[in-house]
Amino acid sequence: MVASVDAIASRIGADVMKRGGNAVDAAVAVALTLAVTWPEAGNLGGGGFMLVRKADGTTEAIDYREIAPLSASRNMYLDAEGNVIKDASLVGYKAIAVPGTVAGLAFAHKRYGKLPWPDLVEPARKLAAEGFIVSQYLARSLAVKQTVERMQRFPESWRIFQRSGKPYQAGDILVQPELAAVLKRIQSDPSDFYRGETARRIIADVQAHSGTLTAEDLARYQPTVRTPLRSMYRGYEIVTMPPPSSGGVALIEMLNMLEPYDLQAMGWHSSQEVHTVVEVMRRAYADRAKYLGDTDFTRVPVVGLTSRAYAEQRRREIDPMRASDSKTVGAGEPLGYESPQTTHFTIIDPDGAVVSNTYTLNESYGSAVTAAGTGVLLNDEMDDFTSKPGVPNTYGLIQGEANAIAPRKKPLSSMTPTLVLKDGKLWFAVGSPGGSMIINTVLEVILNVVDFGMNIQQAIDAARFHHQWLPDKINWEPFEFSRDTSDALEKMGHVFAEKPSDIGDAHAVMVDPKDRARLGASDPRRGGVAVGW
Repeated sequence: MVASVDAIASRIGADVMKRGGNAVDAAVAVALTLAVTWPEAGNLGGGGFMLVRKADGTTEAIDYREIAPLSASRNMYLDAEGNVIKDASLVGYKAIAVPGTVAGLAFAHKRYGKLPWPDLVEPARKLAAEGFIVSQYLARSLAVKQTVERMQRFPESWRIFQRSGKPYQAGDILVQPELAAVLKRIQSDPSDFYRGETARRIIADVQAHSGTLTAEDLARYQPTVRTPLRSMYRGYEIVTMPPPSSGGVALIEMLNMLEPYDLQAMGWHSSQEVHTVVEVMRRAYADRAKYLGDTDFTRVPVVGLTSRAYAEQRRREIDPMRASDSKTVGAGEPLGYESPQTTHFTIIDPDGAVVSNTYTLNESYGSAVTAAGTGVLLNDEMDDFTSKPGVPNTYGLIQGEANAIAPRKKPLSSMTPTLVLKDGKLWFAVGSPGGSMIINTVLEVILNVVDFGMNIQQAIDAARFHHQWLPDKINWEPFEFSRDTSDALEKMGHVFAEKPSDIGDAHAVMVDPKDRARLGASDPRRGGVAVGW
């Protein structure tokens, strides 16, 4: 079973497994396909995290997050007065971090794959060379005013993603010959992206536009294997992503705070349940802002933040009848320091091995830069660092010194690929894009299944809400709350965002505990499709 945002990619992943491939083989093919068919987030020029659980239960996390260039500096996005330069970390050549996707996929394949690497690249190469039918969602995405304005600043991007001066329309055929040529080169040798012709083209374009990436930055990139975080929630084991993702730490902290409450008795989306979950979100995101960063560069109190004792300490601060003020909540004092736009897909193979993978360009279409002669959109991941403590990034997140910019450091992420085990066996796996909303999307899917008894598709379809400490507002989706619920929450002191918006884009697979049948669920918010056989 493959659950992803794109029908073409899901079908290709399922076909790989039909031909004898495993979950990692399928993940490679799906990720490369999304780089062609889902350019707002699928990518070669970004990075991400892959959580792998083998059929024997062995689990590891592959970190192929982007890293800051060697020339990066702490205050590189501040002007002479110390103020953040508008869009400097978001748009253009100076916003680009060293991409990790190709290296990460090749590393995962070398470690776990069964089918030949060239066979897994071929479907994406063929789609780029011969073209594919533009979907309704992709057409809408390309036509967004902000996307058009950003693309028009970079002639190569605008040339590729428009026809006759207008973004591609639904039903058009999008052909990407330069991207096909890159895929053909990495089909022969994935290191071409970092040390070959593709690398030379990327660096030549970046340096011609006063960017910061160098040939040495690309040549030195290596993925990292990390140990997943583990915890328990109501008897189920949670396996999730460690730093430099903040997602796993925050998810476990929130679940630990919520476990003493009887959420089911409160009622799904009742004022009391929403109030309780929002207060938990508020505290976890305050801790995220202060403590989380790349553990290769900063000491992160993972043990303290994910401990039951700390969760109880934070939980006691919650007034059951009154909203907290985020300005006075702040971060807690955990013990136990240790040493040192996005899309998601989830796959399970015939043997029961699972991949939960989230990867990103950061904002939709990344920095809006397509490296000349490559067709490769490049990320704007430098915005995920702290440009200036106390100043929000593009997702409104306040971040601290632990996430300050440094050469070869990885920016903090919210990506949260997660597995939930029942009696030591996989029950379901889930993840989502959505910037700062990722963690809470995964949280709510888990709560919907575990606490409220929904099936996996219902859990993903259900309306979601989001709070991230600052700004001190509840984000919500259309038709989210009844009038009685929203009135009760406002009386408690909660403030709602002015307009509703979609929250997340979750994709999951579940294994039925009774007959071990595979159940796939993709989010309808962006037209995702689950494909099985």
